[in-house]
Amino acid sequence: MRLVLCSVALIFACLFVYETMSNFSVTVSTEITNWGLSFRENGKAPVGNATAKALKEFDAYYVGNDDEKIIYLTFDAGYENGYTEKILDTLKKHDVRAAFFLVGHYIEEEPMLVKRMVEEGHIVGNHTFNHPDMSKISDKESFRKELTSLDELYKQVTGQDIAKYYRPPQGKFNEQNLAMAKELGYKTIFWSLAYADWYNDKQPTKEQAFSKLLPRIHPGAVLLLHSTSKTNSEILDELLTNYEEAGYTFKTLDDLTADS
Repeated sequence: MRLVLCSVALIFACLFVYETMSNFSVTVSTEITNWGLSFRENGKAPVGNATAKALKEFDAYYVGNDDEKIIYLTFDAGYENGYTEKILDTLKKHDVRAAFFLVGHYIEEEPMLVKRMVEEGHIVGNHTFNHPDMSKISDKESFRKELTSLDELYKQVTGQDIAKYYRPPQGKFNEQNLAMAKELGYKTIFWSLAYADWYNDKQPTKEQAFSKLLPRIHPGAVLLLHSTSKTNSEILDELLTNYEEAGYTFKTLDDLTADS
């Protein structure tokens, strides 16, 4: 089934800087796009540049059902910036299980934090080994290697198999990527709410963060935050409290993919 692409009103790009661990030979595929969202009404799910129905054909998701006030909390981490312990402490305080999408550099450099994520019931997902633009990888072996190299490293560190959830770096994808991920047994996870929290030298204020994260929350939200963000580490306790007081509960990606 072909994805029906709408005009992109808002594009969220997750920018990570770190040393590449290995070089893969790739060829360029066509129909490259960026995951994008259009927020049309506060409290309602945004419109993606691919529909939830079309994405599901590829075992891909960006939002849950709109009939329950449920949030699926996810974090992306290309490197450790000193804030993950505080974030994990806050999640533990609120008894919230999140998903952390990690890259090879992170798992190599922060094995104890990765183990803590696992021990405290969080899902660790695949953000690729090297964080490349996956939409430019068209040959199956290069695509597979980016994912399985991360899986293998994760098992070396934790002794467990990684959850088969994949988030494309920077939200860059195409149909061929989604099909290859599905063929490899992965579910692709996009998001329905995020904000510009990834610039270390331009961190948003609490007020700026809340101006996006509070009015735009919606039933079935897949919320993307970056654990590299100082602001996120400082506001997370209050943010989760606000959501809880508004009647929201938190579920995991296992629930999202089972219920959607």
